[in-house]
This record gives sequence, structure tokens and C-alpha cells, in this order.
Amino acid sequence: MTRIFSGVKPTGHLTLGNYLGAVRQWAEVDQHRADALFSVVDLHALTVDHDPGRVRRLSKQAATLLLASGLDPEACTVFVQSHVDEHARLSYLLECVATDGEMRRMIQYKEKSARERERGGSVRLSLLTYPVLMAADILAYGADEVPVGDDQTQHVELSRDLAVRFNQRYGRTFVVPRATPPAVAARVMDLQDPASKMGKSHDSGAGIVYLLDEPDVVRKKILRAVTDSGTEVEYDREAKPGVSNLLEILAACAGGNPEGLSGVYESYGALKRATAEAVVELLAPLQKRHKELVADPAYVEEVLRRGAERAREMAKPTVDAAYRAIGLLPPT
Repeated sequence: MTRIFSGVKPTGHLTLGNYLGAVRQWAEVDQHRADALFSVVDLHALTVDHDPGRVRRLSKQAATLLLASGLDPEACTVFVQSHVDEHARLSYLLECVATDGEMRRMIQYKEKSARERERGGSVRLSLLTYPVLMAADILAYGADEVPVGDDQTQHVELSRDLAVRFNQRYGRTFVVPRATPPAVAARVMDLQDPASKMGKSHDSGAGIVYLLDEPDVVRKKILRAVTDSGTEVEYDREAKPGVSNLLEILAACAGGNPEGLSGVYESYGALKRATAEAVVELLAPLQKRHKELVADPAYVEEVLRRGAERAREMAKPTVDAAYRAIGLLPPT
């Protein structure tokens, strides 16, 4: 049976982009077609300056939202990364296979380190090496597929390279994974800056729809979305990025395709209103279920405990094999 792995990083509140770009596919498709693992990858939140209490709160919130989105702990494995030691164990071995040049070529490292330096801050070593930890997340479970947005495909390619290199040097140990991007809305853009991804850790939330935003807040953000010159509602990512972003969001929420929806709306205002209502309707059941889960924290904690146990059972044989293959003495 195909095995898949993916995760969310608790560096901010989950957004509509996270849901349309990944989480909805996990719930509606991936957990039913494969042996699926979904993780709150909290170790990745430590690569930049952070508040420990906030990381804990966001990790719990992210796990609760994954369950509210429809992930079924009887159909898939939902867990927190730091609860499974094999991630950190394998990460160091893969650092011994990766190269400095590979790490410094990673696009997200270049972007994030540049921002830190502009602010006058220092760059943590973990920001450079976290793609290796991401590779360990994937390779520890023998994942065949990694459902990711297009901004994460470079990290899956690194996982493939490290798996092949390790297998060639030390004997076949790892499955070589492949990225499987969603068919639509793989990259939802910021409503105020349609050239940038709708990211959960942006300083300003004006262009970001969070999954727990109240309906009136959702409407306000979408009605204030940046559009483009002219008046025609056309799908053209280059010439009309703002309108095209709204069309993609609407298509992902209500069905259809962005091109087909282009001729339906006579004005930008009509498009915004339709998009706003579609998003509100989409989020309503998720928000309702989230409130129910928040009222039952013991259930969420038990799901995460059982998920970590299952994940550990799956990962330990592969990681132990990697330790033997690379030349480390087994414990006595």
C-alpha cells in the first residue's frame, strides 16, 4: 500500500492557503487512498526566534484544526513530530550525507536568512539544516509520496537526493519519495500582495484568511482584496494576479475551474462577494468541529498519544537500519 507523509509547521495560525493547498486534500483524498501520516512538525518552528509558550499553543491548535478538517485517526496517523525521537535521530545521520552547498542553495534558506540579516538578527544554524530534518521526517517512514504545495517541492527533491546517496553508499535503506502537488489552488496568494504566498507567519494579517477568522472578518478581508487595472474579470496570472487569485480561491471553494469562472462575473465587486461567501460557507463546518474539539481536550491529547505510538513503531525499524548501515554499533 502506498504510504504518504506530510506536515504543518506551527509558526502561525493555519490559513485558507494551508487548507486549500494541502489539508483539504489530506482529509478528502489522501487518508482514504494510502497509509497516511500527518504531523505537526514543531521542531521546525525552532529555527527562528520564538516564544516557547506560543509554539506549544500553536502546535495544539494546529493538531486540533487537522482533526476538525476531517482527518480521521482511525484512517490515518496524526501526531506531533517532537513526540517521535526517530526524527531527530535520523536527521543527524542525513546531515552526515548532505553537503553545505546543497543547504545554502535552498530557496527558503536564502529568503529567510536575508530577512533575518536585514533586521539585524543572527541566523541560526538550524535554519540552514532544517531541510535535512524535513528529509528525515519523510524518509523515516518509507513514504512513497509527499503531498506538498509547489513551494515545498525543492525539499522533497533534497529528500530524494539524500535517499539515493545514502542507499548507494551504505546499502539500500530508504524508499525514494516523490512530491504529489494538489491539482488546484496549490499556491493561494496574499489578498493584499498577490505576488506573495498567503503565509501564516506574515507580520500583517490583512491579506490572510485564517481558518478561525469570524465570517465578518473573512468577508472584510476578501472585499478589500487588491485587484488589477481594468474592469474585466479574466483569469491571467501575469496580467491580472489579484483577480486570478480570487478566481482560484473561488474555484477551489465552490468547484469548477478559474478559467471557466472568468466570464461569470461582470465586476470585481461581484467576484469578491461571491468569493467571500464561498469561503465563509467552506469554513463553517470546520470551525464548528474545532469548537467541539476544543471543548474536549482529552480526546485530542489521546489522538496525539496514539498517533505518536503508531508513528514510532513505523519509523524505528528504518532508523535502526540506517544506524547499522552507516557503521554505528548497535546498543547491547
